[in-house]
Amino acid sequence: MSLQSTDPIADLLTRIRNAVMIGKNEIRVPASKLKLTVAKELKKAKYLADVTVEAGKPRDTIVITINKPGENSTITEITRLSKPGRRVYVAASDIPRIKNGRGMVLVSTSKGVIPGHVAFKERLGGELLLKVY
Repeated sequence: MSLQSTDPIADLLTRIRNAVMIGKNEIRVPASKLKLTVAKELKKAKYLADVTVEAGKPRDTIVITINKPGENSTITEITRLSKPGRRVYVAASDIPRIKNGRGMVLVSTSKGVIPGHVAFKERLGGELLLKVY
């Protein structure tokens, strides 16, 4: 298995989506700053139970706990919006609301990766990374 991926965020989201579908509680992904930031933002929004980093020899590993054993996942759908072949940029006024505010989007702005509602309040546009609900 290769550690390199052309779209590491899509790989992360696919691993989370697959784990939710089969009922797994925990996944491990090769670490990168962007993946760690995305996972921590999802944890802050209470879509993930826990995110930790394990030190490794060639590369660190991010351990993502999707939900506690015996509980259902809070993620119904998680989708990549901006892809390497077609980037999606939005102004602050055009940031979409997902499921009337019950879901969220992550936006990569000049101040880092932040949730869509925060970007809207701070009047920051940027690249839409993903939507989750």
